Amino acid sequence: MDKIKCLIVDDEELAIDVLKEYVSRIDYLELTGSCRNALEAMTFLNENKVDLIFLDIQMPGLTGLQLLKNITNRPEVIMTTAYSEYALEGFELQVLDYLIKPIPFDRFIKAINRFLKLRQPNMTLTEKSQTDSYNDTFIFVKSDKMMIKVLLREITYVESLRNYVAIHLTNGKMVKTMNTISNIEDKLPETHFLRVHRSFIIAIDKIDSFMSGSFKINSEIIPIGRQYKELVKRILDQNSID
Repeated sequence: MDKIKCLIVDDEELAIDVLKEYVSRIDYLELTGSCRNALEAMTFLNENKVDLIFLDIQMPGLTGLQLLKNITNRPEVIMTTAYSEYALEGFELQVLDYLIKPIPFDRFIKAINRFLKLRQPNMTLTEKSQTDSYNDTFIFVKSDKMMIKVLLREITYVESLRNYVAIHLTNGKMVKTMNTISNIEDKLPETHFLRVHRSFIIAIDKIDSFMSGSFKINSEIIPIGRQYKELVKRILDQNSID
C-alpha cells in the first residue's frame, strides 16, 4: 500500500505539533506539509499531491469550511476543531470525520480507519497498533497558564478536589488543572482508564489490589462509588480469577 500523503492546516502551533506527532506514529501516513491558513493551503494543494487533509475551522482570513467550498478535486478531509457547532455543516460538505480538540490518539485512530476503509475496505489499523502506541500517547493539560504534556502511561489516578482536578503520576508528582473530571475522562481511553467514583478515575494497569468498596494504588485507597459498582465489577471480572 502506498503511503497516505497528509496535509495539516491549522493556525495553532500546538495543534500542528500534536497532529505531527500522531501522524509520525502510523506507518501508513506521510506528512507532506503543514499550513497556517487556508490561502496557504490552497497554494499547497495546487502544487502537491495530497490524499488527506487535517483541517481546522477557525483561522484568519478564510475559514476551513470556506476553503472546502473553494477547492476542486479535493482530498478526503478530517476536521480538527475546538468547536462542535460546525459539525453539521462539515458533514454536509462530506468531510470524513469531525474531531474535537484536544484530540485523543485513540479517536485519531478511528478517523484514520475511516479513511482506510474507503481506500481498502478490508484494511484497518489493528488493536495491537493502538496498544503499541499507548506508551507514547499523551494529552496536554492547562496548569498555571501553561499547557503541560502528560503521558497517559504515567497517570496512576485522577482526583477531583474542591477547586481543581489533580492528575497523579507514577513519579509521585501531580498536575493540577482548573477543569472538571468529566472533561478529563472524555480524553482518556476507556481501554486503560475507569471512572470508579464521581471524584476518581483510575488507571486500570496501576491497580495493586481491590475489595468490594475500594482499590489500592501504591499506598492510596481509592473508593468505589455506589453508582459505579456494577460497571466496575463487570469490567474487573473480565480480568479476575476467584
